[in-house]
Amino acid sequence: MSNLALAVRALRSRNYRLFFTGQIVSLVGTWMTRIATSWLVYRLTGSAVLLGVVGFAGQIPNFLLGPIAGVWVDRWDRHRTLVWTQSLSMIQSFALAYLALTNTAKIWEIIALALFQGLINALDMPTRQSFVIQMVDRREDLLNAIALNGTMVNSASLVGPAIAGVVVGAFGEGYCFLIDGVSYCAVIISLLAMRITIAQARAPQREIMHEIEEGWRYVRQSPAISSILTNLGLVSMFAFPYATLMPLFAAQVLHGGANTLGFLTAAVGVGALIGTVTLTMRKNVDGLAPRIGFATALAGVASIAFGFSNHAWLSILILPFLGFGMMQQMAPSNTILQTIVHDEKRGRVMSFYGMAFLGMVPFGSLLTGFLASRFGAPRTMMFNGAVCVLASLLYARRLPAIQKDAGRKPGGRLKAWPH
Repeated sequence: MSNLALAVRALRSRNYRLFFTGQIVSLVGTWMTRIATSWLVYRLTGSAVLLGVVGFAGQIPNFLLGPIAGVWVDRWDRHRTLVWTQSLSMIQSFALAYLALTNTAKIWEIIALALFQGLINALDMPTRQSFVIQMVDRREDLLNAIALNGTMVNSASLVGPAIAGVVVGAFGEGYCFLIDGVSYCAVIISLLAMRITIAQARAPQREIMHEIEEGWRYVRQSPAISSILTNLGLVSMFAFPYATLMPLFAAQVLHGGANTLGFLTAAVGVGALIGTVTLTMRKNVDGLAPRIGFATALAGVASIAFGFSNHAWLSILILPFLGFGMMQQMAPSNTILQTIVHDEKRGRVMSFYGMAFLGMVPFGSLLTGFLASRFGAPRTMMFNGAVCVLASLLYARRLPAIQKDAGRKPGGRLKAWPH
């Protein structure tokens, strides 16, 4: 198998190929909306706190509804659920487009629509993560499919912000939202064109709270799963809210505009894309557990360095290391969890993954916005980076127990865990 064929081997599966094609179009629109929303909020209010509030509203449902969403994902038809969540997301984008294009957008409306999207994402994220295994015909291609998912996200995070910076500067935020709404058609069409042949594993249904407790006990009693999720939660809270600070850095620290914001965000995307492309070449999860700790430290050091920079060119050179570190921490965490969890608990475990990955971001966004309003964006970025470095040290202490526990899980038979 050639290097290229190895890197995209999951595309041999027709359903995953359809999903990949539709999703990559939609994700470009999603990243355009993220940039346009941040800039619209900053243009209307000039407030670091409100930037944090909008981020909080968009992510808090993942934390509050994560456990219940996981039970629903294990019960409901995941394919049909994704069609609904993507359709509702399209409606949300068109609503934002209407408000922006008519110049009637108010901050409370933006917060309300961010909250609505957050409610959708609380169900969409664990559904999408759990559905991957039904789209891939060969179990050995699962690792590659997860890595390609990361490649999709980060390719979009590179292209989307760059396009958004140009569109916002030339035409305004509304057209970004409009493009995003139209882009959802691609993923909806791809979902409807699928032929699902791999049955969804389902455990006997019991009372919802019992199933939530069962999922939580499964997570808590596994050193591998609990340690990975704890580390992911800390990185999500203190590294991922960099996006909350980007408008402040673009306008106040680097004295630029929407184009500068687009370039800064795209620079993070460059590093993240490099990080995921390297993962597509891997045949198994061997060595990924130690990489999580290293990547966490790299993201922290890059955050600290970015906080010290007051030159645009230097900031753009630093940010790829932040993106690389975050992706090399997040994607391997996802991959290891998907490899070692039992299928009938996959939805619940991935909902806890969603709580750690997306659910902690709102608290980080709110805290980051508050700290930036008191101490400035640079100092806040440095503080967040220092916490990530400490998180990497905590994870490193747990690494032997993580590797030992993972070897006893279903994925241990892949001989993926060096001891």
